[in-house]
Amino acid sequence: MNMNVIEATAAAWTDDPEKARSVPTVTARADGSQAVIEAGTFTWRADLPVPLGGSNAAPSPTALLLGALAGCAVAFVRDVLAPQLGVTVDGVEATVRCETDARGLLGLGGVAPDLQALELDVAVSSPEGQDAVAAIADIWLQRCPIYLALIKPTAIDVSFRAA
Repeated sequence: MNMNVIEATAAAWTDDPEKARSVPTVTARADGSQAVIEAGTFTWRADLPVPLGGSNAAPSPTALLLGALAGCAVAFVRDVLAPQLGVTVDGVEATVRCETDARGLLGLGGVAPDLQALELDVAVSSPEGQDAVAAIADIWLQRCPIYLALIKPTAIDVSFRAA
């Protein structure tokens, strides 16, 4: 995103905050051992590893969650924060990892199914050096919606119903 677009967007949303509000919606449905996931015009799939009953033909939901965090790091830094701060960014690469014990998914041995020890490593290539990267990081930590949802989760209203 270039700075002209960001400035025009900020002006429009300042004048009419309702234009900035949305309700992103994602749906998923079963297709064999996979979930077909749709958001607007985009479609992708999720699957589980074979030992958990899946076919391992698509990324796991865990991989998709980690991918959302890595993707937000890359796209938000490159397309929004760098232009807003006037920082030249030649490239961004993010790696996310976690620890997990799949026994928890099967209810075995009192093992928790939670993801543990999440780590995000973001490498920002910029001729402006570490101080510029640190400024980007500070703002990213305050504004990245995926990161914020993971560190201070919002309650989820869950309902299961017979269809």
